[in-house]
Amino acid sequence: MIRRTFLALAALAFAAPSPAFAQEPRQLTEEETALIQDISSHNSAIRTMAGRFLQIDIQGNRIEGTFFIERPGKVRFRYNPPSREEIISVGRGFYVIDRKEQTQYAYPQDKVPLRQFLDSKIDLLAANIVAIDQSEDYLSLTLRDDTPAGVVTVSLVFDKETKDLVQWVLVDPSGAELTFSLYDVQKGVEIPKSYFYIDPTYRAIDPTS
Repeated sequence: MIRRTFLALAALAFAAPSPAFAQEPRQLTEEETALIQDISSHNSAIRTMAGRFLQIDIQGNRIEGTFFIERPGKVRFRYNPPSREEIISVGRGFYVIDRKEQTQYAYPQDKVPLRQFLDSKIDLLAANIVAIDQSEDYLSLTLRDDTPAGVVTVSLVFDKETKDLVQWVLVDPSGAELTFSLYDVQKGVEIPKSYFYIDPTYRAIDPTS
C-alpha cells in the first residue's frame, strides 16, 4: 500500500495517458488559452471543498476514500478501511500517515504537483503543459513535473461546463498508472481545523527504505 499511496501523493491533482506525451508542447490557441484561464479562475475562487474519490491502479485494484481541501495549502485524503493511511498537507509539506503503525513520512511541498492546485491563485498556464485534448464535454491538460521519484506525467481532466476537476490519471517513471475520479463534491464547506492535524508523536520513516 505504501507505494500506491506515494503514487497518489505524486499525482494528487493531475493525470496522464501515456509517457509518449514527453514531447515539446505545441502553441496553445487563443480559445484554449481562454478556457484554461477560466478554469484557473474558477478553481481559485473555491476556498474549501470536500467529497469522495475512487483510485484505480493498472491491475484494476480499487480504493475509495474521502478528501478535504482548504486553500491555500491544506489537503487531506483519507482511504477507507481496511486501509489506515491518509495524506495530509498543512502548507509546509505532504505527509503520508499510517494510523495503525503510527508512522509518517514527508515530502517537500515544492516537490509535489498538487501544490499548483492548492495555491491561493491557480495558474495552470504557468504549469508545464505538454499536451492538451478536448472532447465536447471535457478538457484534458497533460503536464510533466519532477517528484521525489523522478519525472511524472499527469493529465488533469476538467468538465468544460462547470470548470471543475473531475479526474486525473498518473503515469509514474516506471510506467505504473493510477486513475483518480472525484464525486459527491461539495464546495464552500466548513472543515474542522482538526482534519489537518498531524500527530507529532508519530514516528518518521524513510519511504525509500
